[in-house]
Amino acid sequence: MTTFVTHPPAHGSRQRPAEGTHDSAAPRPAERAAQGKAARVWAARGTHAEYEPAPDRADPIDVIDRQSHSRLPELVPLRYQRMMESPFRFYRGAAAIMAADLAGTPTSGIAVQLCGDAHMLNFRLLASPERRLVFDINDFDETLPGPWEWDVKRFAASLVIAGRANGFDSSARREIVTAAVGAYRMWMHRFAAMTNLDVWYAHVDVDDLVTRFADVLGRRGSRRLSRATSRARSRDQLRAFTKLTEVVGGERRFASDPPLLVPIGELDAGSERELLMGWLGSIVDRYSATLSADRRSLLAQYRLVDFARKVVGVGSVGTRCWVALLLGRDDGDPLLLQIKEAGTSVLADHLAGSEYGNQGERVVVGQRLIQAASDIFLGWQRVEGLDGRRRDFYVRQLQDWKGVVETETMGPDGMTLFGRLCAATLARAHARSGDRIAIAAYLGTSAAFDRAVARFAEAYADQNEADHAALVEAVRTGRVSATAP
Repeated sequence: MTTFVTHPPAHGSRQRPAEGTHDSAAPRPAERAAQGKAARVWAARGTHAEYEPAPDRADPIDVIDRQSHSRLPELVPLRYQRMMESPFRFYRGAAAIMAADLAGTPTSGIAVQLCGDAHMLNFRLLASPERRLVFDINDFDETLPGPWEWDVKRFAASLVIAGRANGFDSSARREIVTAAVGAYRMWMHRFAAMTNLDVWYAHVDVDDLVTRFADVLGRRGSRRLSRATSRARSRDQLRAFTKLTEVVGGERRFASDPPLLVPIGELDAGSERELLMGWLGSIVDRYSATLSADRRSLLAQYRLVDFARKVVGVGSVGTRCWVALLLGRDDGDPLLLQIKEAGTSVLADHLAGSEYGNQGERVVVGQRLIQAASDIFLGWQRVEGLDGRRRDFYVRQLQDWKGVVETETMGPDGMTLFGRLCAATLARAHARSGDRIAIAAYLGTSAAFDRAVARFAEAYADQNEADHAALVEAVRTGRVSATAP
């Protein structure tokens, strides 16, 4: 179903070259393919179906609770509230649990830049710097180099969990997952046959998607996609500005909506507010050094007006996340920046770790490597907090044509189409950073890997339901609290 188109990447999106890029002795395509096929010896494709919890598997509540220790204590109960709502919501916040479980599964030994949290709701509509609507991966808090299979399995399990929530039977779920993993395999073969530049330029242009696949989508599917693109385009800076701000004493300020949005004046008053305002302002000023010169010049045309603390997502609840309001020419020229704390990736305990000492830089470099076109204001900074602790942050625009799917309204056919689109996008992300020829050779042309991952996804969905039930019980017994203090 999916089509990729190409155009030159946005300025500033280049990555540092991988080691060995200019090595004249680098393996030829035939040698890379042979290496991929050889990996089947120690990790046969059928072994990816296996999932059994390790005998010494950590208590899932302990894993979540350890993450809470570094978070804002007043927001931790809200995280538990959100994770309790359903197995799918739990799964979105349980990347650390699954990372430990994946560490015990077979891998081919071929590394890529992982998204690290590749569930289906982290694929969405986004704006490119050229103001085209594209479909891409969106969340990179956990990004690290690692086994490509981990992203595929986390994505596949999310399809099963969403399918169960929608009442799909096991046969329908199996078809959805095998179709998605099959699309990943097919597109990896296509990317293996492309030049390096063609892979780098590849992206999913949503307008092109609507035009080319109207017959596949059908009238109903085309209408839904058109509505989704219209909604995404409406979710821009001006809409967020109108929704999140108000006029106070003749000045624009963030509106109060605790605990989701809390202006800094409600967190601290008087001199403490000014101290916090100055500290946050220093992050914006200093982070601009990580932008290209042209984007620094653009940012300098805005003035800081206000800050607020914002709650985002499910797994990120409790991390320090701020939004900054900047104004350009006038009130009709706003810029909203999100300043989000970047901690150590949940994958780091199970992989070699990042070459970047700054976790914000880790996130930004990973995003630029994975995404076809990244936010023009994407950057990072490390600062010492008012409590004396050093923390890393990354910065990006708060809203810029973002569109999120509603999985609850999907039927089996819709989820199949969406799964294939996500899988093709994931293959493109992996092909940019890993050995696409070796991965394609490992996958082969049969559906052996597809079927194996479908079985894994069902088994892991069972595990996720058990872990979700454990959280519900932990809240019921008072082991952890889902009630705000």
